[in-house]
Amino acid sequence: MDLNYFIKLMKILLDGTKVSLRIFAITLIFAIPLGILVSALSISKNKIISKIIKLYILLMRGTPLLLQIICIYFAPYYLFKFSYNRFIAVIIAFTLNYAAYFGEIFRGGIESIPKGQWEVAFTLGFTKIKTFFIVILPQAIKRILPSISNEVITLVRDTSLAQVIGVTELFAFAQKQANYKFSIIPLLVAGLIYLLISVILTYIFNYTERKLEYYSCLLYTSPSPRDTR
Repeated sequence: MDLNYFIKLMKILLDGTKVSLRIFAITLIFAIPLGILVSALSISKNKIISKIIKLYILLMRGTPLLLQIICIYFAPYYLFKFSYNRFIAVIIAFTLNYAAYFGEIFRGGIESIPKGQWEVAFTLGFTKIKTFFIVILPQAIKRILPSISNEVITLVRDTSLAQVIGVTELFAFAQKQANYKFSIIPLLVAGLIYLLISVILTYIFNYTERKLEYYSCLLYTSPSPRDTR
């Protein structure tokens, strides 16, 4: 493989990487807040809401993401003769799928926090919503960060599924080049790009986890005003 082709290949694959990163970033922007909402509704005292959310989670976790992308894109056309942008369909499918997974992770983290903390917050005059976002959620995030990092890194790889409805991302570009040149090198280079992104994300999450651990230690070991007298 000559240098000129390699430079051309890298330009093509970097274009595909931009598309993959757009899918990745936009999905996280929507899926994480929606996941927090899903987690809150799944433990709601309203049984109807709770059951609907649990059914949604079961549907998202129990069927392949590939099938979900196909259904979300083609269903409006077959049902209402309405078609829309393929990239938007991918974002909707990824967001709904990952929000279900994030919701279950957040739920587990929230339920791991002692119920006494809710009671203490209420005695201090906190509302239920304020207690959730200021007291409970920050502690839950620290506990579930490793699970969140696994899902985020999985999302990097899953962006390759977007090609099923014709959204040309990194892996689709690599496949086209591999077929054109009858070579596996474009696929190997694409694999290295996925690996590099995953390594960067792993470092960020490990750094964040260490920082959270550090600040938690400061919080629990710092002397109280009573101790300093």
